[in-house]
Amino acid sequence: MVNLGRWARHLWLDAGDVHRVVPDDMAERLARRVAASEGSHTGEVRLCVEASLPAGEVWQAGSTQALPLKVRERALGWFGRLGIWDTEHNNGVLIYLLLAERAIEIVADRALTERVTPAEWQAMVARLSARLRAGEIEDGLTQALEEVSAVLVAHFPAPEGVQRANELPDCVVRV
Repeated sequence: MVNLGRWARHLWLDAGDVHRVVPDDMAERLARRVAASEGSHTGEVRLCVEASLPAGEVWQAGSTQALPLKVRERALGWFGRLGIWDTEHNNGVLIYLLLAERAIEIVADRALTERVTPAEWQAMVARLSARLRAGEIEDGLTQALEEVSAVLVAHFPAPEGVQRANELPDCVVRV
């Protein structure tokens, strides 16, 4: 059975809400943090904030238990759409926030999934979810970026004195 309040939230929220919750000045600060982070490791990090799932996907998910799978599928879709899987070292990471659910997903490329357990990623998501549910969007995304950066530095530190190309844009994707 579909929760009608949840379904309505997904119908109601749109890209304008994303721009209200993540205004231009916040998006710029977050982009600078991404750029600074990428100076300390060889990974690529993208932030994506989406208003809602398409109504059909919410309706298909039906139950509360199935919706997290739809959110994960959506994050995986954005991971591919943004080309994060196609970085030189296969160590890109997507931090995805779905406003309608106040849900966060972290999707890491294969070089990271070989080194970091799913339990570690889930613990990170659980810590960040609490901040996002409290409405601390910028602080929550900043914390997510800091935690992901720490993992990347631990496993893929930037070689000293080597200037590397920025493979992906640092801007926040707001849809």
